Amino acid sequence: MYAPHTNREDVFSLLSNQRRRYAVRACQQLETPIELGELAEYVAAEECDKDISAITGEERRRVYTSLQQVHIDKLEEAGVIECERKTITPTERLEELEFYLEVVPGDEIPWAQYYLGLSGVAGVVVVAAWLGVYPAVVPGLGWALGVVALFAISAAVHYYQTRRHRLGLGPGVIGNE
Repeated sequence: MYAPHTNREDVFSLLSNQRRRYAVRACQQLETPIELGELAEYVAAEECDKDISAITGEERRRVYTSLQQVHIDKLEEAGVIECERKTITPTERLEELEFYLEVVPGDEIPWAQYYLGLSGVAGVVVVAAWLGVYPAVVPGLGWALGVVALFAISAAVHYYQTRRHRLGLGPGVIGNE
């Protein structure tokens, strides 16, 4: 199903199920190979918004069964994972899905638009400096350093935000209990 020439619709279809997205996230975060039981615990904790230690046997069983009967097969058919004897190993294709998993919360703008706006502001500053319109109190090098600092800070915040959203650093994530 998922091959380098596969269209976006196939990728969206693969990732249309929240449980599969949690499974992909687990494959990105947990040490591999991953046992199916460990994957089920991770996914159940994410779905229930709980620490892994707080999920019930029923919550774990429900997710385990669904993963085993439906979702692992779909991810394996897509070439994203390999599963042998209930042991899951991500493939290189897993990295190709990262672009599609970037989360943009409702109260934020997409980072591409943010950087476009930031580039526009930087362009205005550069043109103003070139024309000598900027305030003389700040030397040209100061403006250049300011623009570089803006991009560096923006990139650091973007990296942190993307990592936090992609890895789901919230309840239930190993290392974040």
